[in-house]
Amino acid sequence: MALVDVHGRANVVDALRAALASRRGAPSDCQVPDDSAESLVATIIGTARETLERDTAPSLKRVINATGVLLHTNLGRAPMDAALLNDAARLAGGYCNLEFDLDAGERGDRSVHCGRVLSRITGAEDAVVVNNNAAAMVLLLGAVAGGRQAIVSRGELIEIGGSFRLPEIFRTSGVTLVEVGATNRTYLRDYASAIGPETALLLKASRSNFEMVGFTADVDASALAGLARESGVLSAWDVGSGCFVDLRAYGLDCLTTQSAVASGVDLVAVSGDKLLGGPQAGIVLGKRVAIARLKSHPLMRAFRCDKLTLAILEQTLLAVDRGIHERRLPLFKMLALSVTELEHRSAALIDALGGPDAGGRARLEAVATSGRVGGGTLPTAVVSSFGVRVRARHVGAESLAARLRTGVAPVVGRLEDGAVLLDLRTVLESDLSDLHLAINAALTTEGRRAATGA
Repeated sequence: MALVDVHGRANVVDALRAALASRRGAPSDCQVPDDSAESLVATIIGTARETLERDTAPSLKRVINATGVLLHTNLGRAPMDAALLNDAARLAGGYCNLEFDLDAGERGDRSVHCGRVLSRITGAEDAVVVNNNAAAMVLLLGAVAGGRQAIVSRGELIEIGGSFRLPEIFRTSGVTLVEVGATNRTYLRDYASAIGPETALLLKASRSNFEMVGFTADVDASALAGLARESGVLSAWDVGSGCFVDLRAYGLDCLTTQSAVASGVDLVAVSGDKLLGGPQAGIVLGKRVAIARLKSHPLMRAFRCDKLTLAILEQTLLAVDRGIHERRLPLFKMLALSVTELEHRSAALIDALGGPDAGGRARLEAVATSGRVGGGTLPTAVVSSFGVRVRARHVGAESLAARLRTGVAPVVGRLEDGAVLLDLRTVLESDLSDLHLAINAALTTEGRRAATGA
């Protein structure tokens, strides 16, 4: 039976039983006549098929991002290039030298694959990769300050997404937090006066997802590193965003990972799926002796990345190293799009939908707009863009947005001024034709039925 081949016997049996139960409980006027046994069987099988297709379909779906937020955390942050993913899958899809030294013919270190590229790009002596930056900080703190104290400015006790706070990471790592300075102003002397016999680490945490302005002061990382060396303790910098490319070419200003490493701190922690434009990962770079402590810590095994993540990350880093990031990494492709090109795309989309009135179904306007980088990075930066504002004739903005989200090719835009705004900077070029089809479906009776299940 085809259903069994596709869905498995156990799932088919469960679905048929559920379909039979629903028929037994149906109102009398919905019952099938006794002489229509074949029709009844077909109905039950059809109901079971619908249930199976719904319940066994993958929950993760490709989504067209028309929000204008480039690194949208809820939509998976940095998109991946298909060719890059194919290269990574070719390397990691079968057996590979993940932890095998081909020259020596013995067990190797999985950190070397990305570590060599990271050292070349940033100038760090060594590096280690874990599954995200929160894990990187737990590992860093536990390895260099477990059972001892780490000193942090009160103005840098940050909270990252999902209500995870730096003090909680300290507790999880078994590190005693020592706060110095005030919320808005901290000086080098504050750190110096707090150093004691139990001090193991001076930590700087970047405020990557917010900014403080006004009467403020903080300590430069190089000065903090110098104080740590004089005091015989280690220094670390949780940079967070992981910017490996100078973003000034795109009208953005961001501390680069290279600059953080050059500050002289012993350890620098960054993300791989933010401004690097790669997969979710936490990267710690720094002095070889300090990195060795992380590699030998028991948590390293719990936090290490699998071969596919490392393969994708290495391909991402190689694109940056070779200077071909705009060709290989979608984040930089999107940043490089000019507003003029986006305006042309908006006009072309409106034409494809039947003009400004969409064939009498809606009012479409090409409008200048602005988006965000997102992902807890560059919180005040604005990215100029262009998009299409859609006002449907016979349905409100919220209902139209719901239709777009629940269509065959889900589209997520944003509600603005009583309309749905679709920012085209974050729509991948490969998604433009599907975006047209999704809008067209959402503005028709068929699209309404598909969205509502009617």
